[in-house]
Amino acid sequence: MASPPPPPLPLLLLLLLASLLAPSSAAPTVIRLPRAGACAAPADPALYDRPVIGIVTHPGDGAAGRIDNGTSTSYIGASYVKFVEAGGARVIPLIYNEPEERILEKLSLVNGVLFTGGSEKSGLYFETIKKVFQYVLDKNDAGIPFPLFAQCLGFELISMIVSKDNNILESFHASNQASTLQFPNYSSLEGSVFERFQPDLIKKLSTSCLVMQNHKWGISPKRYRENGALSSFFKILTTSPDENGEVYVSTVEALKYPITCTQWHPEKAIFEWGKPMIPHSEDAVQVTQNFANYFISQVRKSPNRPPADKVQDNLIYNYGPTFSGKTSKSFEQMYLFS
Repeated sequence: MASPPPPPLPLLLLLLLASLLAPSSAAPTVIRLPRAGACAAPADPALYDRPVIGIVTHPGDGAAGRIDNGTSTSYIGASYVKFVEAGGARVIPLIYNEPEERILEKLSLVNGVLFTGGSEKSGLYFETIKKVFQYVLDKNDAGIPFPLFAQCLGFELISMIVSKDNNILESFHASNQASTLQFPNYSSLEGSVFERFQPDLIKKLSTSCLVMQNHKWGISPKRYRENGALSSFFKILTTSPDENGEVYVSTVEALKYPITCTQWHPEKAIFEWGKPMIPHSEDAVQVTQNFANYFISQVRKSPNRPPADKVQDNLIYNYGPTFSGKTSKSFEQMYLFS
């Protein structure tokens, strides 16, 4: 039996042999290798590789007072912080009930903002969300990129603000539900977060329950389209059915601003384990990672370069996360603020 042919010679070895066998009159072949330790310059020096995100805290302790007997005034689920870190950024907490000047000071240190899920739709929290949202609009209107990502309650509050209608929301049954994402118009995905998804993953999103819902309120596509303020501000990227088959808007993107909103929770697939219906498959994890990467890629366009010492003094690392144990099935860990 004939022996198999030898493996092909590496390209570098072939070039060396060619130089040795070439006639003496020929110019020697010069192979230039990168010098040790040399690194290519950044592809785009305008992009910021040390971005910081401001996350607005939510009233309470995330467990109806069961963790600290009501001594904390607000919290951030640690999964939101980890979601931002997974995209390559750090977090400064925007404590909703701090003085306005303090919140503005912190906003000057960040490159974008995230609104979390929750339940509070009125009072000081809602007023703080409105002020931070207006700050986002003003920055972008001035030509300064300042992205916003809003999830669940954050999406609902923005819908109330943009529509100028605090009764715009409708009742749905989507508490603790894994669901699909349906794409009404694939052409609308161009330039959106879903543009970085592989076609196979887009298909799986529409046929498999890869995202986690946990809400009782939302807006139907019909109401969204019929509301002039909403339909002129956002384009609908996805819809989802609740447990009764009623369809609501589940992902939108602003037409003129770097603002993306989801009714669902992309952070949960990787970082929350308290509920058995949360998807943890490789595909679900990839969905989360794509969203984190997209959000932070938008944030990197911010020209803000805050002083490193002031950023460090305000980072969420100055606080310690609390493990919830069995007291909260919504969050494995929370950052609590008094």
